[in-house]
Amino acid sequence: MSIKAPIRSEFQDFPVCVSAPGSLMLMGEHAVLHGHLALACAVDVFVYIGVRLREDDQVSIDSSLGQYQSSRDVLADDARLRFVLAAIKAWSTELPQGLDVKIRAEFSHQVGLGSSAAVTAAMMVALNRLTGTQLEIDALFKRGLDVIHSVQDGRGSGTDLAASLKGGIVAYRYTPYFLESIPGQPEIALFYAGYKMKTPDVIRLIEKKWQSQPDLLNSLYQLMNQTTEQARLAILEQDWPRLGSLMNVYQGLMDALGVNDQTLSLMIYQLRMQPGVLGCKISGSGLGDCVIALGQTQQSVGEQAFALTISNQGTEVMGG
Repeated sequence: MSIKAPIRSEFQDFPVCVSAPGSLMLMGEHAVLHGHLALACAVDVFVYIGVRLREDDQVSIDSSLGQYQSSRDVLADDARLRFVLAAIKAWSTELPQGLDVKIRAEFSHQVGLGSSAAVTAAMMVALNRLTGTQLEIDALFKRGLDVIHSVQDGRGSGTDLAASLKGGIVAYRYTPYFLESIPGQPEIALFYAGYKMKTPDVIRLIEKKWQSQPDLLNSLYQLMNQTTEQARLAILEQDWPRLGSLMNVYQGLMDALGVNDQTLSLMIYQLRMQPGVLGCKISGSGLGDCVIALGQTQQSVGEQAFALTISNQGTEVMGG
């Protein structure tokens, strides 16, 4: 895939330009943080990053989130660009001098399409190419996950990072590490509630809510894992009605966990009433953000609808 024409013109002065797809959680939210399986997919909206070495020690970043300049040795903090800055720090020993970075995206960071993971994936691949380090994808993933953890106080499973790097549908386990590509192209649609709570905040809320019942919480995570394992098999068998049914089961488990709310529930039941919808659930950590539907939707719900398809293209250096 070549860079889209309007974006290509912006990156013509950059020797390395990389695209990384956004991503969606299909199943495994929350449980993946506790050693259980997750399913995610890359989608056909992209982040583009161009990088080039400078002749001085300055780091300059041009992004829709803001402009940035600092010396490479200091690398002053900027909350808007923390994943980019953490990625540069992760490659500090391989970078001989300063760096220019340009970032453009086809989707907003305010919607749950894994923008931070896509930026991290793109930076990993771009700096790998620019420095000639030649790390393989598993090593790039692990370095990228370290970047995410450095920004999020050690939190984050890396599922969306894995999907952005690999493309298509992935089955992923954080510990013990497992990453598998699964062929399949189910029809999906995404609907935004109009608000979201940051994932680390949702995780802290769940930890507080369940601190007096750890055994029950562990049993709930086990059920989530069993549902996700069955969903993996359904995708391998291209059994979309079965996958939809399992999505509905997982939604019930998300509700039991405590990450559903009135708005998301209304969106989900409005979708389930549509005859072409095979299943739907929260996509992501919950308490806002997005609902994903499997099958054909006739009517939009929530504040905004996204027509998306699964992208088999992962993060890659762009040509032409």
